[in-house]
Amino acid sequence: MYSTILNLHHYLSFIALILLLVATVNGFLGTREEKIFNTTSSKINLFTLISVHSMFLLGIVLLVVSPVAIAAFADMGTAMKDGAIRKSIIEHPTTNIIAVILVTIGNAKSKKAISHGSKFKASMMYFGLALVLILSRLPYDKIFN
Repeated sequence: MYSTILNLHHYLSFIALILLLVATVNGFLGTREEKIFNTTSSKINLFTLISVHSMFLLGIVLLVVSPVAIAAFADMGTAMKDGAIRKSIIEHPTTNIIAVILVTIGNAKSKKAISHGSKFKASMMYFGLALVLILSRLPYDKIFN
């Protein structure tokens, strides 16, 4: 079960990162070129939201069933002294929770904004910040394994 969830989380992260990049670039281009926020832009934001939330839920399950996390939570003092374990069970989840919140806020603000420019601007800012946060805490040593 653990390896299946880990693989799903791993591969879904690529999809979520690509969609975050597409949503951010779409927001940037829409703001810059004064495009109309149409259903395509709305669907990009929605699919980005769904993929990021799915990745988040799988990550929470991993945090509960991971042997590394279980051992680390049993002895937090030792775990906090090990940089790799601290990144896996504290920094990566915390930063990604913030990123998920930013994606959720960005999607809501882009739906509620009145002008097309402010819809694109909300997408660009919130999705872009979420992308930067997620990229800052990725386990690059494990990403292509």
